[in-house]
This record gives sequence, structure tokens and C-alpha cells, in this order.
Amino acid sequence: MMYEEGLKVMVTETGHKISPDILDYSLMEEALLIRTVENKLLALFSEGKVRGPLHTCPGQEFSAIAFAGALTKDDFVLSNHRGHGHFLAYTKDYYGLMAELLGKETGVSGGIGGTQHLCRGNFFSNGIQGGLIPVAAGLALANKLQKNKNIVVVYIGDGTLGQGVLYETLNMISKWHIPLVIVCENNGYAQSTPQHVNLAGDILKRAEAFSIKTNRADTWDFKNLMKEAANAIQYVRTQEAPFFFLVDTYRLNPHSKGDDTRDKEEVERFSKIDPLNVFKQEHPEQFSEMMARVEGRVAQIVNDVDHKKEQDLNQYFNEKTVSEPLEWKPVEAIDQRQVDLLNQFFKEIMAKDKEVLFIGEDVLSPYGGAFKVAKDLSDAFPDQVISTPISEAGITGIASGLALAGMKPYLEIMFGDFMMLTMDQLVNHASKIYHLSNKQKTCPVVIRTPMGGRRGYGATHSQTLDKFLTGVDNVSVIALNSFSDPREIYKAVYRENQCPTIVIENKTDYGRKIGYVKNANYKIVQTRDAFPVIKITPMNSKPHLTFVTYGGMAHVLLESIDEIFVETDLKSEVIILTRIHPVSYEAIIESANMTRRVFVAEEGTQCGGIGSEIIASLVEKLDGGILAKRIAALPVPIPYVKSLEDQVLPSSRSIIGTVIQHLK
Repeated sequence: MMYEEGLKVMVTETGHKISPDILDYSLMEEALLIRTVENKLLALFSEGKVRGPLHTCPGQEFSAIAFAGALTKDDFVLSNHRGHGHFLAYTKDYYGLMAELLGKETGVSGGIGGTQHLCRGNFFSNGIQGGLIPVAAGLALANKLQKNKNIVVVYIGDGTLGQGVLYETLNMISKWHIPLVIVCENNGYAQSTPQHVNLAGDILKRAEAFSIKTNRADTWDFKNLMKEAANAIQYVRTQEAPFFFLVDTYRLNPHSKGDDTRDKEEVERFSKIDPLNVFKQEHPEQFSEMMARVEGRVAQIVNDVDHKKEQDLNQYFNEKTVSEPLEWKPVEAIDQRQVDLLNQFFKEIMAKDKEVLFIGEDVLSPYGGAFKVAKDLSDAFPDQVISTPISEAGITGIASGLALAGMKPYLEIMFGDFMMLTMDQLVNHASKIYHLSNKQKTCPVVIRTPMGGRRGYGATHSQTLDKFLTGVDNVSVIALNSFSDPREIYKAVYRENQCPTIVIENKTDYGRKIGYVKNANYKIVQTRDAFPVIKITPMNSKPHLTFVTYGGMAHVLLESIDEIFVETDLKSEVIILTRIHPVSYEAIIESANMTRRVFVAEEGTQCGGIGSEIIASLVEKLDGGILAKRIAALPVPIPYVKSLEDQVLPSSRSIIGTVIQHLK
């Protein structure tokens, strides 16, 4: 089946005439300049100067020009792997693009992002199919909340129509009337696969099912496309409502570099009706003059860029290795439950800062969230609390877009188990924005989620999945405990975070009061850091054993240390971490240097876990050997029945048994 069979455009063997009334020489020259840059990049790839994939847009240039021409400098454009044309049409930064793809520090992303990850001003691109759609929705929502009348255009391809996050976003932009234009460039192929193989149904009906206004035009009748694109943008700007625009087009180049399996006759038919090729045939003299100017300009840019240098590792990495001396202070007990203090924090910060948003599923009054952290918030701050559909990937992207726009979103993921649905947005988008923008942009989104078992919620609502989260670079992971005031932790997050932050709240700690230790002859202190380390240590003697833990496991350990002393005559020191990524090791090292025996306890499973990371780091950092042991859950799904759950998760009994056995 040929691609044109599915198009509502007239395709003829002789091509389309470009009538004088639609001939705009400046428009043709802009399209030709984009095409010349793209073809030059392919030539540079053949010379070994450009690396990786190279998704060029010849044949699709007028789609980029049509929408960019109707935007202001304060609007946003978000694009995909085939984004060079969108970038050039919106920014006009030909030098910056060429420098980026040649890997130079003068590139728009300092040579870090490359072809698929461009950032300049209000332009962003990413190569993950559909991943930027909810981020674009978040940026557009920020525009609406800030009442600035700016809009966002996000480009997708017809191949993206298989991605679930698109439909999550369509639902939310429709319900919330978000001023977002989604431009779907329909070139008939998902990489090498023809559309009819993968795509069922009608493209526009997908958006129409969500009550979103739609339109359709094509790049061959580019005058009509320009007019309809401007109309769509004007509609979104004035009505503060979304729009889905389908652009029928055809790429004349392969998907990437030379990997083209399409029918050659099909490509040739579309080449004949391509507006630039038609212009070349009908106006050869003007085309020749235009081409000479364009090629000269591109050659000059390449010559200028070629002599620039690349970033060095110190510029890119810039790791801070200086640590401050440990300073300890007493922990003050607070006669309030952790969940009430969390609720109090949000009431205080939302009253102080109108850009703080509380986002999540079922967070409106009277329900107030599954664990009641959001109790009464929507009554007090109706414009700052957003109740969402069950769309974890979509709402994570929207929260990231809000953060990228300078707002302060706090996203609640109802159960920590559901964090797995957020991972693409965290790993491939939020965590990478800082570096892929060459440190021009930050995305300080805050994601809160309850973790842990011991409440009978079963296998998919009781997991401790912290180890998957601590492996994400440039994401700070905080684990609340019931020994530090959670209000102070969240104040530090509000004050200090410059990167995505995940805050884990153990479900069993919600009902506990803060700072109480029942063990006799032990004192409790904490460091003066923003994210303090808690130390529970013998009052009048040195410890013999070091325990490292975090979150709800701290209480399980404290239930064990008196019995461990009775059984072994050894006293324990418990180090409770608040930030579990990156870990501050000073307090752990100080204790381990005294005891040379270290036990790391976590509620998650052992393989590849936080205990493994801490012990490996201690082996690297300490002089001489240590005795070390991991204490963790058994590697099976958490059962519902209490008798089995108590045996699968680490308990006081299993901790005592492990220590005694390991010390023999």
C-alpha cells in the first residue's frame, strides 16, 4: 500500500504548479536554507564530523515554517528527534545548530545534546517518542496560570500515536483547557514501517474523542498551511484551549542517514511535487541565485564552526568534592504525628508562595489524598491544588513542565509502587534537562510518594522500590524518618533544590510522633545539614556495631539493639540517613572507623540495593577491612497475609538473628 493512498491530497505525476499569487521568495529561501543545512549535515556525517543518528527533514520544511511564523519570542516550541527544521524556523540560529552537531562548546547545548537534544531560549527537543508532550502541557499550563497569553507548540510524528502518554495528555489538556498546540507531522512512516501496518483508525478522531478542536492541511499547499496554522495558534491564544493539527507531509530523505527501505517510485513521485523542487523547475534562474546565496552562507557557518573547540570534562562534570566537618545538635521531640506536620508545612508554604502547587490523584477535599497529607488544602487554596486523572506518566511530565516554567510543583504519587510509571519522565526528561541544556535550564520538580509494607496492602501496594530511584543521576532522593521534623526537610527542599527531587515517606511513619527514642542509655543527635543524618548512640561508652538505615526501618532497628546487647554484650550505634542519593558518608565513616562492623538495613530487597551501594562505597573510602552485612527483604513479592509479610520483610527477630550469626 502506497502512502498517498491514505492522504487527502491530490498527487499527480506532473507535480503541482506554484501559482504567482502564492510565490513568496523569502519563504522559499528560508525553506531552502533549512534543506541545505540538513543536506550539509549529511555530508559532514559522511566525512566523520557528525555522529550518531541524523534525522533530517527535507520535504517537511514548510510545516516548521508555518507554525513558527505565527509565534512570538515568548511562546514555546518543543520538538522531537526530527527537530532541526523546527529549531531553525523558530530560533533562526543556524550557527548554533551547526556548532551543536559538530560537537563544539559554542553549540546551543554546548555539544552535549547533539541532534536530538536542542535547547535555546524557549525551544527544547528530546528523542524519546511522545515524552515531551506532557512536559509541553505543563509549560502551557504554567502560561495559563500566569495569565501571560503565551502558548506552546509541540511537534510529534504519526509514529508517536502508539504512545500511551499522548492519550493521558490529551485527556488532561482537554479537561483543564490548556493552551497547547499539538502538531502531528504525518509522513506515513514510523521509522521504516508503513503507517497501515501499525496504526488503526483515524488520526484526527483520536483528538476529537477528547473534544479537542482539530484541523488538517499539508505541506504541498503551503499557503493554505500557513493560513490554517496561524488560525490554530490564534484560537489557542484567545480561547485558552488545546488544538490538534494534522500536517500531511513526506520526508524525501531516509529516516536517518542512509537507512531507506521505501519504494523508490513512491519517493520519486513525492519528490516531483515537493514545493522546492517545483520552484526549481518553474523558476530556475531565481532558484540558482537563491541556492548560491544559501550555500555560501552555510559554507561560511561550517568554516567558522570547524575551528571552535569542544567542552572539556571539567566544564561538563564540575563535581563538588569538598565536605564540611560534622556538627551535631540534639533532636527535639515533637508531640505531633508526621502526617499532621506534613499537612502543616503545605498550608504554610502555599499561603506564603502562590507558585507552589500541590498536584495528585484524589487530593481534593473532602478526601485529601490516600494518606491525608492534602487534608483541607483545596478548601484553603483552591487555585493551587490540582486533582489529576490516574495518569502517573502524564502528570509527572506536566509537573516537570511547570517546574521548567519556574513554578514550584509538588506532585504526589499515591503509592510508591506507581513510581515505575513515572520513570521515563524522570530518567529521560526531568533528570537530563540541566545537562542537555548545557546548564541553561533546571527542572526542580518535587515528587512525593509513600513507600513500604507492614500494612497489609499486598504485592503491588507495599513494595520498597527505593533502589530503582537512587540509580537516577541528577535526582536527589530524600527519605523522611520519624526523628527529623518533616517541615524542616521540606523547607530545605523548597529552599535548595535545583534538580528533580523525590521524597519518600514511609507509610508506617505517618502516624508516629517525631523524635522519640524509648531505648534507655541512648542519646539522639542530628547533623546541622539541610538534610540531616540522625545518630542514636550510647550515652556513656563507645559503640561496637554500626547500623545504617533510613525511613521506617529505623524503628525496626531500635527495637533490636537492646536485645543485641543482651545476646552479644555489644553496643550499637544507629545512623539514619535522610538523603539516600547522593549519600553523605562522613557520619557513616566516623562510626565505621570506630566499630569496623557495619550492618546496612533496608526494607527493599538486597540485590543491587542501597545496602550494596553503601558497603561498596565504604570499602573504597575506609583504610583497612571491615566486617559488613546487608539486611533486607526476601526476594519475593510481598504477601498479603500478615504472618508471611512479617517473615518476608526485615523484622527485629531477623535482624537479631543475622547479627548473632554474622558475629560468630
